Amino acid sequence: MAQQHGQSSSRGFAAMDEKQQRAIARMGGKAAHEKGTAHEFSSEEARAAGRKGGATVSQNREHMAAIGRKGGAAVSQNRGHMAQIGRKGGESRGDGSGGAQGESALEGEERGGATQHADAGQQRHDTN
Repeated sequence: MAQQHGQSSSRGFAAMDEKQQRAIARMGGKAAHEKGTAHEFSSEEARAAGRKGGATVSQNREHMAAIGRKGGAAVSQNRGHMAQIGRKGGESRGDGSGGAQGESALEGEERGGATQHADAGQQRHDTN
């Protein structure tokens, strides 16, 4: 008896519900490992597979844009994290708003970012 396209059979693996399919697949995987015929990826094989999958997925620009929007929405919910990003942005602008008054750009580079900003904060407290 021929089936029409789009109809499913009431027999076989494909007709089972997902829970049953997973249980059978799990048994097959366990048996293969016990028998020693299961393939176990080396770290090099896993790395290569990850690169290949990442390259394939990243070619779909719409998918990547959706991922970016979802990540951006999730991150922006964390107000503390967003405030920290804003502070870092202000410090790295280089317009003098985050550094010490009268300090040259070269001196700031030689001293290092974190120390420079800590010192700048201290100077502002000293002058007030």
